[in-house]
Amino acid sequence: MNAVDYRGQTTLITGASSGLGEEFARRLAERGSDLVLVARREDRLVRLAAELSAAHGVAVVPVPMDLGVDRAAELLSQELDRRGLTITSVINNAGFGTFGPLHRGDPERLRQEIAVNVGAVVGISGAFIERLRAHGKGVLVNVASTAAYQPVPGMAAYGASKAFVLSFTEALWHESRGTGLRVLALCPGATRTEFFDVLGTDGVSGGTRVQSAGAVVRTALRTLDRRNPPPSVIPGGLNRLMALGGRLLTRRQLVTSVGRIMPSTDPATG
Repeated sequence: MNAVDYRGQTTLITGASSGLGEEFARRLAERGSDLVLVARREDRLVRLAAELSAAHGVAVVPVPMDLGVDRAAELLSQELDRRGLTITSVINNAGFGTFGPLHRGDPERLRQEIAVNVGAVVGISGAFIERLRAHGKGVLVNVASTAAYQPVPGMAAYGASKAFVLSFTEALWHESRGTGLRVLALCPGATRTEFFDVLGTDGVSGGTRVQSAGAVVRTALRTLDRRNPPPSVIPGGLNRLMALGGRLLTRRQLVTSVGRIMPSTDPATG
């Protein structure tokens, strides 16, 4: 297998209105892929679609949608079928985090977090993977996180959701061998996006180096272009060292170490 040829493909990108989703859209449009952009903010999608279509001569379809609603993946699949769109690649990027002790969280916000981070990833992967395999020349990228490699006190649901995405996607990588579909779990560390704005704090990166969205997406695309791509990739040498170094610790040591670098989540003070 050689580098992915995105010309003539149609790539579905969720969370496409900003951050990694927008960056994926820009880079794939440059490489000739038509795009279907999904996010809640219609105004941003429409502007980005017009810009990329004019700059690169590709078809870009904005589909405003909240992936936190019930049956989101089914509704999205039905909408794309109604429009006659054939998806050949998928970037499941939509997701968000919540911060604070579980008992102080908003139950509805937590439900939405799990619905978007886990439910939508599973649903969209399941709805489109047979079509992607039939095409045999595309990609399925599910965005996880370095948070997948250890428990994250103060972001318990977020870390667990990304651990799910990592395990789920690596299993799909194995299931898809021999089909031509390249499956990848992308596990970035702290990235310069709107993530921390949504989270409501800028102090949860633990003092780690923050990467640009461009650097993360370049790593993903380079990895997919390899002759035999791995099931997952962590952008940034320091991120890889920190994530994988946790294997040397006991589970008690690991969760205690992570808890120390997070803002206070003590039940008595949080």
